[in-house]
Amino acid sequence: MTPERLHRIKSVLSKRQTDITVVLENVFDPHNVSAVMRSCDAVGVQEIFVLNTRVPLHHHWGYKSSRSAAKWITAHQFDNAQECFKEVRKKYHKIVATALTSDAVGLYDMDLTQNIAFVFGNEREGVSDEICAIADAKVVIPQVGMIRSLNISVACGVTLFEAFRQKQLAGHYNSPHLSIKQFETLSKAWGVLNDNI
Repeated sequence: MTPERLHRIKSVLSKRQTDITVVLENVFDPHNVSAVMRSCDAVGVQEIFVLNTRVPLHHHWGYKSSRSAAKWITAHQFDNAQECFKEVRKKYHKIVATALTSDAVGLYDMDLTQNIAFVFGNEREGVSDEICAIADAKVVIPQVGMIRSLNISVACGVTLFEAFRQKQLAGHYNSPHLSIKQFETLSKAWGVLNDNI
């Protein structure tokens, strides 16, 4: 590995955020999952949770939509909602579901600098009632058009970049969040991936 590449890996890992994640509930199209991964990588989200209770577990991600982002993101797959959110709760303090409900808070009115897990639902129905019921809060992306919903990957991108904006202003990217062990483990794994590119 070249010194330049090693520097790049360390620079990216120094910006990874351990207090924000994404949970995808029954997202049918692996290309949408991959597009979400690409947004996650862009804003420093290291891990995501992919919950599939109604569709088969994904065995591959859409390369064109991810631009290989799947190599740099840690994806945890579950086929049981309780097990999934048990793991999410171990690391993230607040679960926020994206939902078009009367009690949803506007995205730009919510503090996104807190320790948070965003839940996005599938392409047809959004987040299920079951998951909305266990969420600590609900958020909606303000819109003024006739169609009140966005593509899952677009909605996730909008949400993550607003979180990025708020976290950047709060100084969250000024110092590393990963533990030394996490940093070393990912550095080694990414170095191996780089050697195989």
